[in-house]
Amino acid sequence: MKYIGALDQGTTSTRFILFDRAGEIVASVQKEHEQIFPRAGWVEHDPNEIRLRVDEVIAEAMAKAAARPADVAGVGITNQRETTMLWDRATGRPIGNAVVWQDVRTADLCGRLGTEFGQDRFRAKTGLPLATYFAGPKIAWLLDNTPGLRARAEAGEIAFGTMDSWVVWNLTGGPGGGLHITDVTNASRTLLMDLATLDWDPELLAAVGVPEAVLPQIRSSVEVYGEARGTLAGVPIAGILGDQQAALFGQTCFAPGEAKNTYGTGCFMLMNTGLEAVPSKAGLLTTVAYQVDDQPPIYALEGSIAMGGALVQWLRDNLGIIDTAEEIEALAATVADNGGVFIVPAFNGLFAPYWRDDARGVIVGLTRYANKGHIARATLEAVAFQTKEVLDAMYIDSGVALAALKVDGGMVANQLLMQFQADLLEVPVVRPAVAETTALGAAYAAGLAVGFWPSFEALRDNWSISQRWEPNMDAARRRSEYAKWKKAVTRSFDWV
Repeated sequence: MKYIGALDQGTTSTRFILFDRAGEIVASVQKEHEQIFPRAGWVEHDPNEIRLRVDEVIAEAMAKAAARPADVAGVGITNQRETTMLWDRATGRPIGNAVVWQDVRTADLCGRLGTEFGQDRFRAKTGLPLATYFAGPKIAWLLDNTPGLRARAEAGEIAFGTMDSWVVWNLTGGPGGGLHITDVTNASRTLLMDLATLDWDPELLAAVGVPEAVLPQIRSSVEVYGEARGTLAGVPIAGILGDQQAALFGQTCFAPGEAKNTYGTGCFMLMNTGLEAVPSKAGLLTTVAYQVDDQPPIYALEGSIAMGGALVQWLRDNLGIIDTAEEIEALAATVADNGGVFIVPAFNGLFAPYWRDDARGVIVGLTRYANKGHIARATLEAVAFQTKEVLDAMYIDSGVALAALKVDGGMVANQLLMQFQADLLEVPVVRPAVAETTALGAAYAAGLAVGFWPSFEALRDNWSISQRWEPNMDAARRRSEYAKWKKAVTRSFDWV
């Protein structure tokens, strides 16, 4: 067999990539899906549109490579995490739109859940604060706000899934025998799974208000779950990883202390902490990095940033300052610095390390001198400043000072951003030869499960550097700019 496939169901698009044994891309097809904003703070996706995009990208990539199912040793799945949907088990029809991870409609519910015990009520078991980000409260909200749905869910008629569950269920037969499963990385993002037992926790389910009957079976990240039907008929589905854990896997961060940052719709930094689930005192998440078959799980610390590339999209789509996302670098380069302008993109609140649902976006430091070049530069710098805050928090929790930061995602093509990031962090920033590390991580997981790659060492041998940025900023300027950023962040608090 020549290839491993990876299905990457992301926040803004779905892609299918075929990789060869060297980890090189043979064929890739990507298609966007609609972002639905019913009201302020709400974000939704149409699950039927996503299911259609999955079918399309698989068929087109297979045709592009002139590949048959017999050429594909296995397929790995990676997905936008926390995005929550419900569907009818008998018909396979979604119960409304999926509620996206960025959505804040559960703010009141999370507030009520934390009234007596605070935001860290469930942190000891789940590694997570009470926040709108996670899937469990989204399930409860959907059940309580759709007439008759809670009774149907308790009767076992309704299935819950994050996007991995929805994709696998459809690929393996849907209502005609599809697998209703998830993996430990996605389950660890629900507020419903115990990090120690790797199972749904009855106390958490009762507290959040989620009936066990809706939940998928939790499996490891690297194993053969079943076979696909349709275009990939007979191909093993053999790996599932949430997108950020998949990027960690694709960056071959297999040793404790190794870290990566993904610059996508949001930004997500993960550090491998090995067999220890390190509790965070600095506003980070403790999560499962991956699990291979029945081996003990590997854990990670994560800093989650809601607005990365999405901030560039906002400049393009809402303000019309640029026509394409790629134009932002040239526009930002028309000025020497940010002109005193700082943007804090707390559009739906702030994630790590603050976890402030009451924050909203601000632009500060405006004068008549400021122009759209300064706005563009402040946009890119906001991404780097948020990453700096997460890295500081990781040092507090782990005591590990990074030697270098591995980076991936769409924004790593931006030279200005990557150089500013290295300057701010005071460590080299390293981009791999294959930038699609999320899909690559899913492919690696599936490839290990079916023996396409024999070992973790073989995966490390595939990894190579494409570009490296060295820090080159005056220390006094670095401290000054970071202090101004910190001040700007406080201006976003207590808005709602």
